[in-house]
Amino acid sequence: MRVVLITGKGGVGKTTIAAATAIRSAELGHRTLVMSTDPAHSLADAFQVKLGDTETSVIDNLDAQQIDSQLRLEESWGPVRDYLTKVFDWSGLEGVEAEELTVFPGMDELFSLATVRDHVSSGNYDVIVVDCAPTAETLRLLSLPDVMSWYMDKLFPVSKQVAKVVRPVLSRMSSLPIADDKVFDTVAMFYDRLDGIRDILSDPDITTARLVMNPEKMVIAEAKRTYTYLGLFGYAVDSAIVNRVLPEAVTDPYFAQWRQIQKGHLEDVAEAFADVDIRQLRLFDEEMIGIDRLRVVGDELYGDVDPTHRLSQGRPFRIEDEGDDVVLIVGMPFAEHDDLDLVRHDHELIVTVGQYRRSIALPDSLKRRHVRRASLVDGELRVTFGIGA
Repeated sequence: MRVVLITGKGGVGKTTIAAATAIRSAELGHRTLVMSTDPAHSLADAFQVKLGDTETSVIDNLDAQQIDSQLRLEESWGPVRDYLTKVFDWSGLEGVEAEELTVFPGMDELFSLATVRDHVSSGNYDVIVVDCAPTAETLRLLSLPDVMSWYMDKLFPVSKQVAKVVRPVLSRMSSLPIADDKVFDTVAMFYDRLDGIRDILSDPDITTARLVMNPEKMVIAEAKRTYTYLGLFGYAVDSAIVNRVLPEAVTDPYFAQWRQIQKGHLEDVAEAFADVDIRQLRLFDEEMIGIDRLRVVGDELYGDVDPTHRLSQGRPFRIEDEGDDVVLIVGMPFAEHDDLDLVRHDHELIVTVGQYRRSIALPDSLKRRHVRRASLVDGELRVTFGIGA
């Protein structure tokens, strides 16, 4: 079973690449599903077919689905939302503002991703390609089951029992709405629905993410941050795909400056994503929509490689606690002490080994800390971050 997450900043062409990856997978004989969890769906536009919340056959071995996130949210969160709305109404906050506060940012995509677990469990597909929303920040919410497990084990039974006891008393003393059993049951169902998603998506033998970007400074910076957070929370990235690279066939002097700019950006990508497979896709001279054109995209992107294979094995880094300090560990199996240089520049850590450089965008948890020391031990660079002098 393989799950391939295609993600990137809005407008970089991730839907096209997701669709092309799915077509190539299907034509290699894999039973494939491509599903969109992006609330602003464009998968149907890419295929030029009508798609909905249920699976629709596109070609042999390939189904497609555009998840109705509002429907999933209603199924999994409706009673809790209604209860919170009553509480906000009681407090004086009414209308649209109250409703907006009852749904946390990213929850709709989180429930959409829960559908991945359903498809994995069904056994109906060999490969699931997920066209994610325009940012992978929502994947950070997948740590929620770990947090909720403590609450569900320790506080949830107590809270439910207390509510049963105090509900009759408070109902006579105050008009404050008190959660009933339906609300608690919905929270329990919410937890059950999330349970297992992280196990699937954080298992690199099952799931890997592919970051799509254009050769532009801001887009690459966003991809770096996404790469950092995916690594921080235990999700494997097996490829960085640079889309819309000027092809060699473009020789018009008008594009000479653009070519030079792109060259610098491609060097930046090579430094930042040195641990993973890097692929380039040219800027086409037409809109790549429809099955035939998407097939061309898949052929040029993957060549003779099966897109369902894990394209690289490495993980960017890992982070460990060491007392009050935090240690960033980066694998560098061939580095020598004399070759190594490390510089912190703003929110990036720039590592140089011989003639090779690597830039790592630091997560928020490390931006507020300073580098205490760095050492190379058994092929691993260990950078210790601390707070204070």
